[in-house]
Amino acid sequence: MEWEIVGYAAAALTMFGFLPQLLKMVRTKSVDDVSLVMMVQMGLGVFLWMAYGLHLRNSPLIVANVVSLATLGLGLFVYFRYTTRRYFR
Repeated sequence: MEWEIVGYAAAALTMFGFLPQLLKMVRTKSVDDVSLVMMVQMGLGVFLWMAYGLHLRNSPLIVANVVSLATLGLGLFVYFRYTTRRYFR
């Protein structure tokens, strides 16, 4: 079995894991039930996985985490656009 194929399959299943939440945030224009701490924690974790993938020169890790980081970045943009909470007064 070619393990890189397994890596890409795993990446395809997980890199869009935040997408349903992002779509719901955009559709409802509400982020009241979304945790900013979770999004930041996931973003930092994904960034570290991407750095690890770059260090190993592992394409599945790099691609999956670049896409995941972009999705989370978009999620943070939407979060701050629709939030009713005030974090930076």
